[in-house]
Amino acid sequence: MLVLSRKLNETILIGENVRVTLLGIDGDKIKIGIDAPRDVKIFREELLEATKDTNIQALTAPVISFDLSRMRKTVASAAQAPPDKLPASGAK
Repeated sequence: MLVLSRKLNETILIGENVRVTLLGIDGDKIKIGIDAPRDVKIFREELLEATKDTNIQALTAPVISFDLSRMRKTVASAAQAPPDKLPASGAK
């Protein structure tokens, strides 16, 4: 890993077309600006890790399925039933 020190508004060049500039310092945080072509992908590492973890959880989660056509029939039947045949809602 290359480690460089920069003062405010100083720039680091990466290759011929990526510029990283130190824009501000506020306590323990720094603000950097990255000027790069649109085809260069720039990601925050912690977001990539969080996305990867979420994707792994989604892949290992149990699959729950239900028969939507059966649910539609139940709802349609309830809509056509006379009011005295509808299930109680619990409200008074």
